[in-house]
Amino acid sequence: MKMNIPLLKNLCETPGTSGFESQIRDIIEVEITPYCDEISIDNMGNLIALVKAKKVVSPPRIMLAAHMDEIGFMVTHIDDNGFVRFHTLGGFDPKTLTAQRVVIHGQKAIIGVMGSKPIHLMKPEERNKGVQIEDFFIDTGMSGTEVKKIIAVGDPITRERELIEMGNCINCKSLDNRISVYVLIEILKQLKNSQIDVYAVFTVQEEVGLRGAQVASHHIDPDYGLAIDTTIAFDLPGAQAHEQITSLGNGPAIKIMDASTICDPRMVKYLKQTATYSEIPWQPEVLTAGGTDTAGLQRTGKHGAIAGAVSIPTRHLHQVIEMVHQEDVLNAILLINQFIEKITSFDWKR
Repeated sequence: MKMNIPLLKNLCETPGTSGFESQIRDIIEVEITPYCDEISIDNMGNLIALVKAKKVVSPPRIMLAAHMDEIGFMVTHIDDNGFVRFHTLGGFDPKTLTAQRVVIHGQKAIIGVMGSKPIHLMKPEERNKGVQIEDFFIDTGMSGTEVKKIIAVGDPITRERELIEMGNCINCKSLDNRISVYVLIEILKQLKNSQIDVYAVFTVQEEVGLRGAQVASHHIDPDYGLAIDTTIAFDLPGAQAHEQITSLGNGPAIKIMDASTICDPRMVKYLKQTATYSEIPWQPEVLTAGGTDTAGLQRTGKHGAIAGAVSIPTRHLHQVIEMVHQEDVLNAILLINQFIEKITSFDWKR
């Protein structure tokens, strides 16, 4: 099995920050329609695909969730000289904004660059102080009159960067979480003869509070929940072993906990057992900061769900140079396929 790089490139480069996911949702819908029994879009904007169980009466329900939103910004002010101020949608390390290009999505898309005070003009105490989000503005190279004809307060802004291959790795913006969107699409394409109802949900607004997953889980009320997301791979120079969380190339991660969820031990056990039995490399994930849609899956349904997550190790998270290893991605697809296929054979009462 090889990765479909053109599809992944399209997914990563298509804009869709939190609350403004319509363009990426349209691409996903076209891609998955031939493989699903039902497709719907809820009031929140989640794309919900159902593949029904084959020849099973009253089958259990599993919800697979991959959020389709990317971190970005929203226009808050345009000054008379055309410079744009913004609010973040999702979590940013301020230093990663320096010297970056962005796309402002108004009546038409226009390119802008992140600007701040030149170092030549900084006082000594300013040079030693880390730059803050509020120190940045966006320069479009256009006058205030021109900008205001195209852009308005409330318009979304996304980051600009193309996908490239680097060795056996992939590098791009928004691999968090478009790589998991890709994984879920490929799972739907390969899904056959499921013994449970599989709800594949491409969720909205995860980066601003797991909002879409909460609404979808409440509606679906799954028996089992599996989030697919990225996680930190701090396998870099200077990192201590206990800081790394995961490493690229060592297989997908099976989440044990993050800041919003302690995964159900039965789910963790089943995922480990499935990976080991199928000879799929895997690594444990204990993430003490940050959360994923796993929390929404676990706690928002009417009865709660037996929930866990499979995570794709990713370097340089929440930057425009996020990096994943192709073998980790392919093994995540294999693991989740086996997870679905064998789920009814596991003793969930223990």
